[in-house]
Amino acid sequence: MNLLVTGGAGFIGSHFVLRHCAQFPKDRLVVLDKLTYAADRHFLDPVKDQITFIEGDIADQTIVFNLLQEKKIDTIVDFAAETHVDNSISDPGPFLQTNVLGVQNLINACRARPQIRFLHISTDEVYGDVGEGGRPRTVGDPLVPSSPYAASKAAGDLLIIAAMRTYGIHAAITRCTNNYGPHQAAEKFIPTIIRSALADKPIPVYGNGRNKRDWLFVTDHCDAVEKILSTDWAFADAAIHSGHLFNISADDERENLAVVRAILEVLGKPESLISFVPDRPGHDWRYALDSSATRALGWAPKVPFEKGLEETVQWYRSHVRSSSST
Repeated sequence: MNLLVTGGAGFIGSHFVLRHCAQFPKDRLVVLDKLTYAADRHFLDPVKDQITFIEGDIADQTIVFNLLQEKKIDTIVDFAAETHVDNSISDPGPFLQTNVLGVQNLINACRARPQIRFLHISTDEVYGDVGEGGRPRTVGDPLVPSSPYAASKAAGDLLIIAAMRTYGIHAAITRCTNNYGPHQAAEKFIPTIIRSALADKPIPVYGNGRNKRDWLFVTDHCDAVEKILSTDWAFADAAIHSGHLFNISADDERENLAVVRAILEVLGKPESLISFVPDRPGHDWRYALDSSATRALGWAPKVPFEKGLEETVQWYRSHVRSSSST
């Protein structure tokens, strides 16, 4: 395949690029990344001789259209996104730029080159809050986003679904639960806990810390994406919810406070560092997904939470030490 991987220097995208290059060395990868605060080109250093890296915005029509033509791209895997919920509450503008206008630009590119397969990486947050004891969300459930971030991702999803029906583009969408692992932006939940604990600083926990998330190690997510990428999605004249949308989950829900305590235990730090802060506006209580369709493809998560957490803590411990010594 000739792949365009957008957002390939970010958290999940960089892991996907590294793993894909190792598993499919004959494929040609072009990585397009805007290199915002959440990305680091050095994540891709181990495969820098195997890929073509372009710094740019998915909303830039000239860059995207030229890349597709010059590199003879046949597959787009779209990880590019603004994802920090708190930032979206403060300023939704960048989220609309990337998550809506950027997605529309990729749709336009697929319309111009209809042979392209377009796999878009979305989020479980588009479904909104799942109440305690509520059933996990399925791909046919309504989208009820709670934050500007989630709303912008839902808008991108709907634009793609509409384009599949109206223009016949060959696309699919994945929606995953919370990821964790190395390379994640420092402002995210688990990295914030680790960095604060390492510095013996107060660890901010929203509300009472009882909100629940389903945590999936980043490489397990990438393996699910690869499995979906290898399937033959139904075309747009088939039922949209059959073969086009895939939920990905670990089925391992944990309260935020439990995650904080697990990290403190790994680091040997006291629970007195926990500092409860006012809850975030519109904070969803719980997310839960039914990923049976993805599991039916032969995928299942491999990394237990405890093992993934230890690997994550070790990476950030090393990263913080390296950063402080430079």
